[in-house]
This record gives sequence, C-alpha cells and structure tokens, in this order.
Amino acid sequence: MKPEEGGPAGGSQETAGPGPGRSMAPLIAVCTGYFMVILDVTAVNVAVPVIGRDLSASVTAVQWVTNGYTMAFAALLLTGGALGDRFGHRRVFCIGVVVFTTASAACGLAPDVIALTAARLLEGAGAAFIVPASLALLQEAYRSPADRARAYGLWGSMAGIAASAGPLLGGLLVGTLGWRWVFFVNLPVGVLCLLLTSIRVPASVRRPGRSLDWPAQTALVALVTFLTTALNEAGRLGWTAPLVLASAGLCVVACALFVLREHLARRPALPLSLLRKRPVAGGAAIGLLFNFAFYGMVFTASLYFQHERGMSALRTGFALFPAVAMSMFASALSGRLARRTGHRPLVITGMLIGAAGLAGWAAAGPDPSYWLLVVPMMAAGFGTSFTLTGATATVLSAAPDTHSGTASALFNTTRQIGSAAGVALGGSLLAGSADFTDGVRLSMAAGAAAYLLAAALAVRCVPRAPVGRV
Repeated sequence: MKPEEGGPAGGSQETAGPGPGRSMAPLIAVCTGYFMVILDVTAVNVAVPVIGRDLSASVTAVQWVTNGYTMAFAALLLTGGALGDRFGHRRVFCIGVVVFTTASAACGLAPDVIALTAARLLEGAGAAFIVPASLALLQEAYRSPADRARAYGLWGSMAGIAASAGPLLGGLLVGTLGWRWVFFVNLPVGVLCLLLTSIRVPASVRRPGRSLDWPAQTALVALVTFLTTALNEAGRLGWTAPLVLASAGLCVVACALFVLREHLARRPALPLSLLRKRPVAGGAAIGLLFNFAFYGMVFTASLYFQHERGMSALRTGFALFPAVAMSMFASALSGRLARRTGHRPLVITGMLIGAAGLAGWAAAGPDPSYWLLVVPMMAAGFGTSFTLTGATATVLSAAPDTHSGTASALFNTTRQIGSAAGVALGGSLLAGSADFTDGVRLSMAAGAAAYLLAAALAVRCVPRAPVGRV
C-alpha cells in the first residue's frame, strides 16, 4: 500500500506496518515515554529548593523553572494533537521523545537559572508532543472497550509509578550526584523509548486534511503565557501590580480571540462542537481542577519540608512518597472498578477524598507533626489518580475517532494549565504571606476547594454509563 492510499476513515498509513492488536508491546513503548514525562515533573519538584540555592534564584525564579515546563506543555498540547492527527501519532510521538531527551541534556548542562528555564520550555514542548500521541496510540492499538479500559488503567498506573519514583529518585540524585542528574537520568529512558516505539508500535493513520490552525495555536500560547505570568509574579509584585493586572487582562483577551477564531475557522484546531459535548468540556475542567490541587500541593509541600523543617532533598522525597505512592494503587484500582461501576461514581469519590485530604492539612494548625500530614497527602494522591482514569475515558469516549488526538490534547492541555496555575498560585501565596506556614495552609485550602468543585462538575458531566462512540 502506498502512503497516500487506503487508510481508514479517509486517512492514510504513516508507513507500512502491522495492524493494531492486543499485544502488550505498544502499551509498554507508549508508557515508557509517558513515564519519562511524569518522572520529570515529580523529581524536579524535590530538586527545586536545591536548584534555587545553587543558582542563587528567588522563589519566583524557581517557580519559572517548574512552570516553564508546564507552560510550554499546556500551550503546545493542541498543536501536538493536531500534528499527530495530520502526520501520524507514532511519528509525532518519536519527535517528541527526541526533543524531550535533547532538552533534558540541556537542562543538566544549564549554567544559570535563565538557561535552565529556557531548556525547560523546550522540554515542555517535547512533552506536548508525547502525551496526546501516547493516548491516541493506545486508542488505535486497543479497539474493544474492555481492552481500552485496561490500557488506560495501565497508562494511569504508569503515571502513578513515575510519580512515586520521582521524589525518591530526585532526592537520591540530588543528595549524591547533584541536581543536574535529575535531568540526565532522562537520557537512557528516552533512547529506550525511541527504540521500543520504532520497532514495536504499528504505523499510525495519517489524515492530511487536518489543518494546523496557527492563529488559534498562537492565541492559546498567549493565553497560557499571560495566565502563568500573572499568577507567578503576583507573589513577588503583589496582586495589583501593573504587570500582574496587564497579564491577567491580556489572558482574557487571548481567550476571547481563541474562541472567536475557532468559531470562524473552517477547520478549527479545537472544534467548538467538541466543547458542546458535556462529557468533553466537563472532563477537561475536572482535569484542570485536580491537577491544580495535586501539583500545587506537591510544590508547596516540597518547599515547606525543606525550608521550614530543614529536611534534605532525600528526606523530602521520603516525606512526599506516601502521597505519590497512592497514585499507583489508585490508578490500578480505578481501572478495575470502572468495568463494574462505570466512571461517574469513581470520579466523584476520588475528588471528595482529595478535598478531605487537603482540607485536613489546612486545618492541621501552624506547626503540625509530620504524621498528621501523611493522611492528607495520601488522600490527595489517591483521589487524584482514582479520578484520572475515569476523566480520561470520559473525554476520549465522547470524541469521534477523527479527533481523538485533539480530544486527548484538550484534556491534557487543561490538566497542564491546572498544574501551572497550582504551582504559580502556591508559590505566590508563599511569597506573599508574612508567615510561610500560613501560605502553605492557604494553598492547601485552595486545593481542597478545587477538588470540591471538580466533584460537583462530575455529578453534572460524567455519564452514569460509559459514553457511546460518536
């Protein structure tokens, strides 16, 4: 078959290759790349205080080290999804792995915080190609609802494993070889992922008719950039500073321009018809809220344990381990239960558990024992991952196959916007509070409110039974 001929749904094959089946090989290859992306997030959070001291960077500057990654990740996910739909998800996935791995090497070699932030932006761009393509590749490889549910559950479990390993590995590397090895460790993982994908993942369908809506992509990049700038700089300059107010205003303008462009475009990057589907829009909003709460908690807790309690990076990794370790267990459990109960009760339950956890930290007092914080952290980790599988399946199942990459990109875009906002707001509350502990408690209270709002949205937006294919 020629590349231009014979693909399903009017598409074409990226290259010749075997048809998708039930082999575990595609899942292993895809999850290796996803593992690398999530490992980087949690490992770097533990290293952030040490990076700040080593590079003489302020709290706001190290926020940019974290949020430079999530900002680029969020801003370019729709682009990554559209490119995958057009050129084939396997090809885009491999490009993302190459970019991510190269950028990781640049992070490890960075001489100052500006160079490190620039390399983190590039790393985020690579992740934006990897993640939507990974979900779309699973969608292509596993056709039956049962196989897909199992694949999504294992994909979520891989996130839990990476999140669990991140703080411990990050703390170990920082305490022995230095913080730069937190980035260098991605190099062998990236090479392995590229080899597995090239050899074991079948070729993807190309849809050359999918356009790349550059005006909309530009508006989205501007939206995420201005939102992150406003939240990041509020702690340093104050919420009424001209830069903060201007950034917030430009964020609203960029959002309006994005919606207007998508309304007028003949072939929009994000068809507004997708957003009219309640499961798609609601699932995306739920993803934003639980990432806001969880990653805001991880960032502020890491700073709290090292700055206020004087813990080393390794001890901080152990302190955070119960929270992220629950992710692995909760994802696997959610995948199993979903086949019996559907996703709605699991999403609601997970968000209520997360809300109770962070509310417990906020109410724990100004100087609580570490052991009083273990249960709140575990509840947040469990609730987030217990919800992830259901929210993912809700969004992807409601989208047509022709826009699986776009739906995946939408879901992960909102999640990364939530991560960036959670880290930025948490850092701003810490920098703007007279007492560091009060800032931590305010951040946890904001996370608890986000979880509660997500639970309310799940009641309205997550179907009682699995969504049928459109």
